[in-house]
Amino acid sequence: QVQLVESGGGLVQAGGSLRLSCAASGRTSNYVMGWFRQAPGKEREFVSRISRSGTVTDYADSVKGRFTVSRDNAKNTVYLQMNSLKPEDTAVYYCAARSRAGLSMVAYEYDFWGQGTQVTVSS
Repeated sequence: QVQLVESGGGLVQAGGSLRLSCAASGRTSNYVMGWFRQAPGKEREFVSRISRSGTVTDYADSVKGRFTVSRDNAKNTVYLQMNSLKPEDTAVYYCAARSRAGLSMVAYEYDFWGQGTQVTVSS
């Protein structure tokens, strides 16, 4: 098993930036990692994913060109750099780990989850 702890959330004005971190208790190189978010009253939605090696990444259309996912397997940490933030990016952001092979955008296909970090973007 792996435990995930997100950090880096906060309150930022529209157009600003935040970098989220997800620290893992185990070796992240064993897992495909994903970022998801959930706004009040909405379902959890896919944001980004990154392969075990970090060479393959993918993004939701809503964040493409603004968000960048990366990982440092030596530090067992995954990052989500968020630029040009918009009020509609406001949500609790979760990182997740998938032990099976293959990238996925589906939340239930991830095995381990962090507790989430709140991101609030003011207009």
